[in-house]
Amino acid sequence: MGKRAPRRPEIVIIGAGFGGLAVARGLRHARANVTLVDRQNHHLFQPLLYQVATAGLSPADIAAPIRGIVRNYANTRVLLDSVVSVDTAAHHVLLDSGTALPYDGLVIATGARHSYFGREDWAVDAPGIKTIDDAIRVRSKILVAMERAETERQRDPEARTQHLTFVVIGGGPTGVEMAGAIAELTRHAADLDFQLLSPSCIHVMLVQSADRLLAAFPASLAARAKRSLEKLGVEVRLGTRVTDVTADSVMIGDQRIPAAVIVWAAGVKASPAATWLGAAADRAGRVIVRPNLSVPGHPDIFVIGDTASVTGVDGRSVPGVAPAAKQQGQHVARIIAATVRRRKPPRRFRYKDYGNLATIGRKRAVADFGWVRLGGFSAWLVWSTAHIFYLSDFRSRVIVGTQWLWSYITFDRGARLITGLGDGMMATTLGIDDAPHTVG
Repeated sequence: MGKRAPRRPEIVIIGAGFGGLAVARGLRHARANVTLVDRQNHHLFQPLLYQVATAGLSPADIAAPIRGIVRNYANTRVLLDSVVSVDTAAHHVLLDSGTALPYDGLVIATGARHSYFGREDWAVDAPGIKTIDDAIRVRSKILVAMERAETERQRDPEARTQHLTFVVIGGGPTGVEMAGAIAELTRHAADLDFQLLSPSCIHVMLVQSADRLLAAFPASLAARAKRSLEKLGVEVRLGTRVTDVTADSVMIGDQRIPAAVIVWAAGVKASPAATWLGAAADRAGRVIVRPNLSVPGHPDIFVIGDTASVTGVDGRSVPGVAPAAKQQGQHVARIIAATVRRRKPPRRFRYKDYGNLATIGRKRAVADFGWVRLGGFSAWLVWSTAHIFYLSDFRSRVIVGTQWLWSYITFDRGARLITGLGDGMMATTLGIDDAPHTVG
């Protein structure tokens, strides 16, 4: 009787974002069994979710089925499930379905969610955008608000003003991009698609508690972004805090502003990975990891992406952006692959910073590469190229590139659909008897 083949190590990856997929890709030829767990069946390019929320792209343009992405990875299986806890002593991951997944190596790449700084009750009325469902709900709210403004006519001028007021809370890249996109969508739609609305009726406001936008960018580019937003008609309020949020208004200081749509882009917090592991975390809940991205006391567990608090070789925190998560995933894959082959693994993770990018609408953006800073159309071209490059497949790159080119030429946003509401609810929301199913 021949010798029994050695057991292949079990590698579990939680999360199919940029980091998790980078690990799976790096291990696709390893002599190990890889299990990829995610509560969604698709990989989502989150940096472009705001374009779905503002009708610039359709959901399928920025998402791809996880099983399709890894179908050629012979050693990889996919589970649609949620993680409940991690038993580090027994080396098991407990899933919501009741399954206990054994692991020899565990990678946690579960990303981040919105932080309302202790006011979680605001989440219902000021949604953030982290999923396709979030983006579709916000898109519908924006478009329904314009439909309601059109039906108000002269019946209630105050209600009409409220329906045409949109507030974005948070002045980071997400907030800046969202405010600019809402301004472009609503003003062009008012000008082209509605008989009783005009661009001058639209009021888009961006509220930031700090005294400047885009804290991670140089002050000169932040100031340029502010001017670009103001050229789009966005009112930028700096150094002001939101003190209350309701279904139809936002309180800024002691001023209450009626608004139809309020979008939260002010903060994030990590997934509960630190709780699962009983590990030390920073103020945002991110697991504080060792230089090689493993968890202190658990050399077989790695945490990456927005879930991890990583300090670079320069002593600065590694930002929670897609390139960083992808690089961390590649690094962890190299460590695991070397360990499986009984070779010396790489030690410290080294982040290569390729710069910061933020767009402010059509042909406006800012880019900071350290050695050069760009603004305007040239920065927008760089931003567009970079985002197309990071999409998961060739089909998405072609579709998004073509859609952006068409929108640039025609000013048209083709995904102006109100979805997710039944006929009765739609009519109630619009305040009319025969509610439209599509807009535009």
